[in-house]
Amino acid sequence: MVESSKKKSNAGEYSVSEISGALKRTVEDRFGHVRVRGEISGYRGPHSSGHSYFSLKDDRARLEAVIWRGVASKLKHLPEEGLEVIATGKLTTYPGSSKYQIVIEGLEPAGAGALMALLEERKKKLTAEGLFAAERKQILPFMPKVIGVVTSPTGAVIRDILHRLSDRFPVHVLVWPVRVQGDTSGDEVANAIRGFNALDEHSPMPKPDMIIVARGGGSVEDLWGFNDEAVVRATADSDLPIISAVGHETDWTLIDLAADIRAPTPTGAAEIAVPVKADLEATIASLAARLQTAISRKLERHQSDLRAAERGLATPDMLLAMPRRRLDEASGRLGRGLGHLTQNHRSRLNIIAGRLNLSGLEKSISRAGETLDALVQRKHIAARNHMERMRGRLNQASRLIETLSYNNVLARGYALILDGDQNAIMSASAIGPGDAFTVRMRDGEIEGVAQGGKPVKPKTPTPKKPIKPAVKIDQGNLF
Repeated sequence: MVESSKKKSNAGEYSVSEISGALKRTVEDRFGHVRVRGEISGYRGPHSSGHSYFSLKDDRARLEAVIWRGVASKLKHLPEEGLEVIATGKLTTYPGSSKYQIVIEGLEPAGAGALMALLEERKKKLTAEGLFAAERKQILPFMPKVIGVVTSPTGAVIRDILHRLSDRFPVHVLVWPVRVQGDTSGDEVANAIRGFNALDEHSPMPKPDMIIVARGGGSVEDLWGFNDEAVVRATADSDLPIISAVGHETDWTLIDLAADIRAPTPTGAAEIAVPVKADLEATIASLAARLQTAISRKLERHQSDLRAAERGLATPDMLLAMPRRRLDEASGRLGRGLGHLTQNHRSRLNIIAGRLNLSGLEKSISRAGETLDALVQRKHIAARNHMERMRGRLNQASRLIETLSYNNVLARGYALILDGDQNAIMSASAIGPGDAFTVRMRDGEIEGVAQGGKPVKPKTPTPKKPIKPAVKIDQGNLF
C-alpha cells in the first residue's frame, strides 16, 4: 500500500506562476488586438491612481476591462455606465486573480443608437444642473457693433454669414477659427467661447457684443463635438449672448439648449443677429415725416389759440379810457384848487403886512447890527488867542527837537559813523574790510575805507560816582 502510493505520475509538474505565465502567453499570442462589443457595467469613474476598471458584458458573458491613465486622457468617448460600446484593445490575463481581461486602447459607442442614448443621459444630467433653464437666457442686443463667429474659417458657413450680414446690416465680424468636427472639436469651440468673453478694452481686438457658433449639417457623429460637456458649460457660463446655428433645422445638439437662442441655419443666425438696415432707414424716415407733421400741426394749433386770445384782449383806447378820464377830472380840480390856495395865501399876507411898520423894522435892523458887531469882536479875540497857543506849542516842540538832536552830542566831542547809504553804523561787526564809511563830527565830515582786522572789544569803563549838584535846577515842563 505504501509503495503504491509512492508511485510517480507521468504528468509533468508546473508551478502556479508557470501555469499563469503559459496561459498569459497563449491568450496574448492567440488573440492579440481585438474589437469587443458589449455594455459597460460596474463603472464608477477613474480610480485614485487614474486608471479605470469596469466590465464589458452581454446577455451571456462578462469580460473584465481596464483603461490605463495615459490612454484615458486621449479617448474621444469616456466610459459611461450602461453604454453599449465597441472597445479596441489587447486581450491578456491577470495572474494575481486568475482572470483574463481586455486592456482598452480605443472606445467608441456602438452605433447611432448608443450615441443617442449617451446624448439623452448627458442631456438629463445637464438639465438637472440647470444649464438649460430659461432664466439663464440673455436678450440679444438690437444693433450689435461687433459680432464674434466661432466656426471653420474655410467652410461655406462663414461665407454665408458674412454675405447675409453685408446684405442686412454691415458690422465688424471677428472669426475665431476652430475645427467643427473631430476629436478636438469640443475643446476648441469651448476655448473660443471663453476667449471671446475674456476680451476687454485693453485687448488688441474689440470685444464682441454677441457670439454666433455655427456649423453646417452632418450626421450625429459629425455634430458630436457640439454635444461635449465643455461646450455646453462654456455656453451656459458666457457673459455674451450666444446664437447656436449648428446643422440644419432638423438637427439638434446640446449647445442649442444652452445657447440664448437657436437659429435653424447659419444664414438664419445672421438674420437674427442684426436688423435690416434699409427697413430701419425707412422707419426713421417715416418717423421723421410724422414728427414734422406733428410739429406743423402743433404750431398751427398754437397760432390759432394765440389769435383767439388776441381777439379777447381789450384795445389800447379801451385800456386808457378810464385813466384818461380820471386825468381830465384831476386837471379840472387842480386849476380850481390852485386859485383857492392863491387866494388864501394872499389873505394871510395882507394880514401880516398890516401888522408890520417901519419903526419896528428899523429897531430890528439895529439890534441885528449890534449882535453882528459883537460876534465879529469875539471872533477876532478867539483867533488871536488860538494863534498864541499854537505859537507856544511850536516853540516848545522846537526846543524839544533841539534837545534831542544828535548835533548836541557831536558838539560834546562825539562822532557819528555812516555807511555808504548814509545809514548809521551801530556795531563794529556791521562794517567789513573794503567798506566805505563817513565820520560826521560837529564841524564837518571825513570819508574813509575800512581796513582788515578784527573789531576790538571795548573795555568796560569804571563807573564814576555821581556828583551831586550844589543847586537844584528846575528845568520846567518841555511841553
